[in-house]
Amino acid sequence: METTGQILAMIGLGLMIGLSGAGSAIGTAIGGSAVVGMLKKKPDGFGNGMVLAALPATQGLYGFVGFIMYNGALASIGEKMTTLQGSVVLGAGLALGLAALVSAIQQGKVCANGISAIGSGHNVFGNTMILAAFPEFYAILALVAAILMQSLLGA
Repeated sequence: METTGQILAMIGLGLMIGLSGAGSAIGTAIGGSAVVGMLKKKPDGFGNGMVLAALPATQGLYGFVGFIMYNGALASIGEKMTTLQGSVVLGAGLALGLAALVSAIQQGKVCANGISAIGSGHNVFGNTMILAAFPEFYAILALVAAILMQSLLGA
């Protein structure tokens, strides 16, 4: 029979991977759509546009890294998981999942605007890369917080 801690932990893992992946999918779709629009005006800008459109994919990777780390820790705890331990995983999953979801979408918007400017003939690739790093920083902070929260598991 599953314990409350195990149920909370499974929900946390699901949020961690699901929300971060959804954010990356939305963010890359926003950027990819801008690339398609840019190609109408500047077909030779595909390389720069593709790089910028792919940037929001990293948040999904952060969620996956968190998932792998917590999944390994939970395997070592096994059936003796407490409600507190399950709550830690739920909190880490919610924090990382939400931060990655929102930052990937916002990063996609920044990249889409840069892609649009490139399509209009402006040389803003480097500037867009710098500005796109700002929303991503918060997903990185959430991953670091999730990693630090893992010490609360006591495993």
